[in-house]
Amino acid sequence: MDFGFGCADEAFRAEAREWLSGHLVGDYAALAGMGGPGSEHEGALVRREWERELGSGGWIGLGWECAEGAYGNRVGSLTQQVVWAEEYARVRAPGRVGHIGENLLAPTLIAAGDEAQRRRFLPAIARGEELWCQGYSEPEAGSDLAGLRTVAVRDGGGYRVSGQKIWTSLAGEADWCFVLARTDAGERRHRGLSFLLVPMDQPGRIEVRPIRQMSGTAEFNEVFFDGARAPHVVGGEGAGWRVAMGLLARERGVSTLVQQIGFAAELAAVVAAAVRGGAVRDPVLREQLVRQWAELRVMRWNALRTLGAAGDAGAPSVAKLLWGGWHQRLGELAMRVRGAAAALGPVDWSARAPYELDALQRLFLFTRADTLYGGSDEIQRNIIAERVLGLPRLER
Repeated sequence: MDFGFGCADEAFRAEAREWLSGHLVGDYAALAGMGGPGSEHEGALVRREWERELGSGGWIGLGWECAEGAYGNRVGSLTQQVVWAEEYARVRAPGRVGHIGENLLAPTLIAAGDEAQRRRFLPAIARGEELWCQGYSEPEAGSDLAGLRTVAVRDGGGYRVSGQKIWTSLAGEADWCFVLARTDAGERRHRGLSFLLVPMDQPGRIEVRPIRQMSGTAEFNEVFFDGARAPHVVGGEGAGWRVAMGLLARERGVSTLVQQIGFAAELAAVVAAAVRGGAVRDPVLREQLVRQWAELRVMRWNALRTLGAAGDAGAPSVAKLLWGGWHQRLGELAMRVRGAAAALGPVDWSARAPYELDALQRLFLFTRADTLYGGSDEIQRNIIAERVLGLPRLER
């Protein structure tokens, strides 16, 4: 792909910079750097207001493949989406609490939903008014998503959902959850599943329990459904696996480039710590830091090369393998450059706050999960082996 920024892109960049400088002020300015990996809980209420601010400017839904203005959003080219992501990261704007609705559900509704569903949900997402969470993984069906046990039975014009989901980001803040559930008890594995839209405000029928992690925070949750009402099914009953796989493919693309901008900032922080503490004088550590920088550049060019490409079944899995391992190694480096000091927190222990972590310590602990969530490395390699290389399927 011949990737470059043209005059229209640079004009778009100027517009984005002007808007961000005029709106990321006051309480919003205090959110700078909040809400990244390992700290999704920080400033959640004010960040929700920030979503509405973004929506008022039309900045939510740049990548939606629909007519401009149809749902209250701008539509940007691929290069303009990258420009917006770069400018957003440059000013350290807060992590998005609306990204699941904007980047996962909305493109899925555009591709597989009906017009009534698009008109009901897309404007609210574009305005930053409704937040979403994702109900996929279960205690015994994480990487093996087809083995899920959550069931849904018909009830009038909708369904009643019963079961448990786990590792659900933003479940405590979300207004809606898209849930993969079994609607045909007679089918097995990926057959008989449906993609349902479930309102989260159902006292007595939905319970959210935060999962306390070793970092001391709770970015993820367990969600229990006990006959919860699901008034919408996307793509038709039984089409859940096809819809869900289409959604997972949309987690890559421009979002990968956005992610890499955050990675670059984290790498810069690790390099700064190495320089500040003198670890950069160690030739082995210095070589590892240079390798991290070089690999990040390779990932960027690979993402740009595949941006907008269709029909490459292995591209999402290759991308996940690349960034998952890279980010985990960065977390390990973040501790290595600190030496023994990495074992100490930024403040003294107290009974009220048993321990606190600094940004690099949170980075290390969070990245332990990078090769597991979003599809483990083993699953990604199986996908490449079976769907790309045509090797025999793994016996299950």
